[in-house]
Amino acid sequence: MRRRSEGGVDGLILLDKALGSSSNQALQQLRRLYAGAKAGHGGTLDPLATGMLPIALGEATKFLHGLLDADKTYEASIMMGQSSSTGDAEGSLSVWADPSPHLHRLSEVLDRFKGPQCQIPPMYAALKHEGKALYAWAREGIEVQRQPRSIVIHQLDILDMVQCASSVGEMTCLRLRVHCSKGTYIRSLAHDVGQALGCGAYLSGLRRIAVASFKEEQMLSLDGLEPLDFAGRSAALLPSDSLLLHLERIDLDHQSSQRLIQGQRLPLAAHGAQGLAGLVRLYRPDGQLLGTGSIDERGVLAAQRLIAQTSFSQ
Repeated sequence: MRRRSEGGVDGLILLDKALGSSSNQALQQLRRLYAGAKAGHGGTLDPLATGMLPIALGEATKFLHGLLDADKTYEASIMMGQSSSTGDAEGSLSVWADPSPHLHRLSEVLDRFKGPQCQIPPMYAALKHEGKALYAWAREGIEVQRQPRSIVIHQLDILDMVQCASSVGEMTCLRLRVHCSKGTYIRSLAHDVGQALGCGAYLSGLRRIAVASFKEEQMLSLDGLEPLDFAGRSAALLPSDSLLLHLERIDLDHQSSQRLIQGQRLPLAAHGAQGLAGLVRLYRPDGQLLGTGSIDERGVLAAQRLIAQTSFSQ
């Protein structure tokens, strides 16, 4: 993170979103703590979900788009024996069916959901149909035909399975860890597993514990940030280039940095970058992030997204 000379901040917070808060509400609360800084988040979490909500501030928002395409990891609690009209605990529940006779097939059924597959998004989703979110259609009692989406579930592990009390008696609660591609709906996964077993299931709890290479132990809560002064909150930010560490690094001299800022292209042979192609991260001679660039097949570098120069301390 670099403190701006005009008093703003640039960087990334891996916010531990609280239960019941929407992603936008959490973002606005964080903006308040950082004096109204420009902000954006890298992937919506439902109000009933908790966990990692990456929020970029200031110039870091220019590099947030990559997280939207990144893999995610969740810990999901799934109630076995009933289906839900919404796929989660907020919906109308079906008649209870004892899951016990089906659970001996659980590992076999879960294996079917690993790897590349097509998943039908739930009706209670933010995806748009004719300009309106699916959940808005669902609240009007209208079922919209949804197209299957290609997803990948890389890992699907049973954490534990316990008996818990409910209004219909003792139920089985299954906890899974799911490492998946973008666009995967865990409530759809819970529903589909219940259907495959023949007893029904719905999502009763969800926590996101990782996005891309960011891990659970890096998260900070609003309650933890609130008591800090502005300097302490600024120090808690991850640097903007933490969003770009998957890209090759190129260090530029002062003249080359200025040429890129002015919109010129650079042949990269003089910078020891032969053989590189595609997107790269760029640094000024003082070691500060300049932004990202793109290298074509001829080895010529063009700027893509650059940090505003006022964001650097002089």
